[in-house]
Amino acid sequence: MLLTNLELAFRAGAVAVLLVLTASLFSGFRSVLAGRLAIAFALGSAAHAASYSIGAPALVSAWHAPLIALSTGNVAVFWLFTRALFDDDFRLHWWHGAVWALVSAFSFVSCLWIAPSGNLRLAVVATNLISLGFIALAVMQTITSWSADLVERRRRLRVFIVVAAALYGGLNALLQVFVGGSGAGDIANTINAGVLALVVAAIACAMMRVDGADLFPAPAEPAPAIVPSQPVAAEDAADQKLIDALMRLMSDERIYRQEHITIGALAGRLKIPEYRLRRLINQRLGYRNFNVFLNNHRIEEAMAALADPAQAEVPVITIAMDAGFQSLGPFNRAFKAVAGVTPTEYRRLKTSVA
Repeated sequence: MLLTNLELAFRAGAVAVLLVLTASLFSGFRSVLAGRLAIAFALGSAAHAASYSIGAPALVSAWHAPLIALSTGNVAVFWLFTRALFDDDFRLHWWHGAVWALVSAFSFVSCLWIAPSGNLRLAVVATNLISLGFIALAVMQTITSWSADLVERRRRLRVFIVVAAALYGGLNALLQVFVGGSGAGDIANTINAGVLALVVAAIACAMMRVDGADLFPAPAEPAPAIVPSQPVAAEDAADQKLIDALMRLMSDERIYRQEHITIGALAGRLKIPEYRLRRLINQRLGYRNFNVFLNNHRIEEAMAALADPAQAEVPVITIAMDAGFQSLGPFNRAFKAVAGVTPTEYRRLKTSVA
């Protein structure tokens, strides 16, 4: 009885914190995609806290099945959340919603038909393997895009959120796979509920210590203009000297053309620590992402080439790759984000004016 009450207390605490976090996110960041996905993830996590147990029973009640389905579908939301969190240019498409719906529907069908028909082990293993797959995708997104983030406090906090959620979700999915349909007992479920409550409290506490504007990108704003930084009263002379050296690398050497150029390599050329270069590009030049900083310089070069009558017969893909892009798709998306039109439309407009 004590363990049951303790488990319920942990579950109720986790749900309460998640609902408060949802309300806070809705109030401040519902207009931002990453904020909306964070709201959805918090609500799905609340459903998980209310419904999850180690060692799933063969029979699930009709009211319990939707909560389990939402809890399972939340791994897809977690993946999308990490994508939006680490990529300010990420946009949702219809198939993202379809993926979430399929995962949730499979979990719902498993609860009401597959497991009760004598295939409990199959239902449990399949559902949790799906969860592990999405968690792996989220971790990969974190690893591959983390280095491009220029906002230091956001980098640290986002990694903490993703790692904490992925470790909890991954360990529970593995445990559920190995436990299967056996009863795990009150002790295991009480420990699980306690760990979940601690993870939720830690994430909420960490988010409260960071300015939300650092964590979530502001609604779409024009990209910073590519102009040499002008000295201001508060700017340190040494920083200004470094910015001038950086802009010379961009304009004179066109270092952005180099394949797989990293912020570490660029910091090495300037002979400064990587963290200092991050701060300079973020705080002095106004960029939140290193790839956007590079791409804006590449696009500036591409714009000049597309507007040049002497290069009217040069294919767009050639211009894109000469500027440092590796393929046409990313170039078209980045170009339109800056210019508002596709490269082909931009060339046609400039040609008609000429």
